[in-house]
Amino acid sequence: MHPDTQQPLFLGRQPILDRERRLCAYELLFRSDASGAAHVTDGAQATATVMVNAFAELGMTHVLDDCDAYINVDQGFLFSDLIELLPRPGAVIEILESVPPTPAVVERCRALRALGYTLALDDVVAMDARTVALLPLVRVVKVDVMAVNGPPLARLVADLRRQAPHVRLLAEKVETQADYDHCMALGFALFQGYHFARPSTLVGRRLGHSQRTLLRLMTQLCTDASSRDLEETLKTEPGLTVNLLRMANSAGSSASTTVTSLGDVIHVLGRRYLQRWVQLLLFCSGGSGAHLDPLLMLAATRGRLMEITVNLHRPRDAAMADGAFMAGMMSLMPALLGMPMEQVLPTLGLAPAIDTALRKRDGPIGHLLRLATASEEEGVPDLGAALLANDWVCPVLFSRAQSEALAWAHSLSRRALGGTLQT
Repeated sequence: MHPDTQQPLFLGRQPILDRERRLCAYELLFRSDASGAAHVTDGAQATATVMVNAFAELGMTHVLDDCDAYINVDQGFLFSDLIELLPRPGAVIEILESVPPTPAVVERCRALRALGYTLALDDVVAMDARTVALLPLVRVVKVDVMAVNGPPLARLVADLRRQAPHVRLLAEKVETQADYDHCMALGFALFQGYHFARPSTLVGRRLGHSQRTLLRLMTQLCTDASSRDLEETLKTEPGLTVNLLRMANSAGSSASTTVTSLGDVIHVLGRRYLQRWVQLLLFCSGGSGAHLDPLLMLAATRGRLMEITVNLHRPRDAAMADGAFMAGMMSLMPALLGMPMEQVLPTLGLAPAIDTALRKRDGPIGHLLRLATASEEEGVPDLGAALLANDWVCPVLFSRAQSEALAWAHSLSRRALGGTLQT
């Protein structure tokens, strides 16, 4: 089994409220386990893991419920190109107190703001050099009201309002009703702390992807390989494809069209964006990923069977072949993710024909999916009934498609063990 596939993943989430106590954002936090512990040894990698877990593994819609996401960023990640993978509407880059106010940091913040990102200054306790230097560039200032209270807090709020009337003040570490009442009286716009809610830990299942495949994709992208070559590589990785679909359907991609094929995913994301996500996944990868999970193998094989079946019978219908592969591969996601199909599909943005096939097993692709599923079972009557429902499918050609799909799956196993993939 792939070492990452069935491992749980964890993501902390603490709500941020407005003056009417309405939920308007979440701070997303790195978590090591279900207890809520956060053993951070590398700040940049922790941020990268939060991004992957929130926007790819769990799906942004599931995590955020249409709220903004505050994401902690240290100096290393601030200067990384990977930061530009964050969705511009929807993400707030929270600059940690450890980031020094150097000229390079100020210029980087200015550049990110020009790109359309919202910046927040974390853990402000005084009008120090860091606060003064970055204040003109941020939209939100998070004041640690546990560290500074009473008259000093009132003076700090007055100074911030005088020097930066454009910023929204967020009171963090609000522990009691008295804290909240005092911050309300001082005019804070946003609130966060244990008085409202402790951080909760979301738990999900990590979809495995081979580090070997990520490296191959990176090589292909760097050498300007054709989109068809990229598609063939992605066909071997259902888990990675699901993550890319989620990203293509997120605010970060600005996608306005539905996805029918892997080619659509590549087009919607764009090569530069795709390359950065591959870099991010490589950065977060903790193992070589040498073995394929049986369910992922079955998902890829089912998609390949459906694709070959269409190609053998309708060689000119490339759109149906692409959609058939996508439907076959996505059909096992409920088992892989541990959630019903109705919860999986909204994060993927698939075309209506594929969506209908997966939800209802209806339409040409849905009927073909029934046939592919029946062919994996031992019940001959079910397979016969499925063939009758797909009267355009020749049993002899379907048997050939099965053989070719199984041979392709075998090549995946050999490649996982160090062999060469044949497609």
